[in-house]
Amino acid sequence: MSHIVKDLILVENDTKSFQTAMEAELSKTIKHYEVELLKIRTGRAHTNLVEDIDVSCYGQDPVALKGLALIAAPDASLITVQPWDPGIIPDIEKAITASDTGLRPVNDGKMIRLQLQKMSSSRRDELLKILGKKTEESKISVRNIRKDFNNTIRDAKKDKTISENFFNRLEDLLESITEKFIKRIEELSQKKEKEITTV
Repeated sequence: MSHIVKDLILVENDTKSFQTAMEAELSKTIKHYEVELLKIRTGRAHTNLVEDIDVSCYGQDPVALKGLALIAAPDASLITVQPWDPGIIPDIEKAITASDTGLRPVNDGKMIRLQLQKMSSSRRDELLKILGKKTEESKISVRNIRKDFNNTIRDAKKDKTISENFFNRLEDLLESITEKFIKRIEELSQKKEKEITTV
């Protein structure tokens, strides 16, 4: 249970604090889901496919690629990586090759080009499975948060710190907020699915 739920103090007729707390908690799930979606490759080039790849160079701890180079997607099937220091091109190539992006780096001594291949239908199916799994995980997370808030209002009713009437109002609110966030996850999922399946 998060500290938001733990610290929530229910005050009779104050639905606003309850709603704010619950939405703040659920927004974290949506944010996490959005980040996960960015990692799923679609048919279009996007810099976030590679910007968080960790690169080991200069004998230091690995650094995210975006901290070492200028990354761009000049067209739908190309990503370019221009390191501030061309001397670390071999380190960057090694990191990209070892990543699960499936991209093959080609360099001209100053810049690395990453050409996106056309996606095979089996790779597409694989990505749709990954999308389904991440979507389900996010919905489970929403339901778990719902359960925590539900337990909080149940306990408050049991301890008689809130009335039966207010409990019912909170329960309705709980359901409508949950539905809103589940719907948001489904919208994001459908949008991503379209990106994956559009050739």
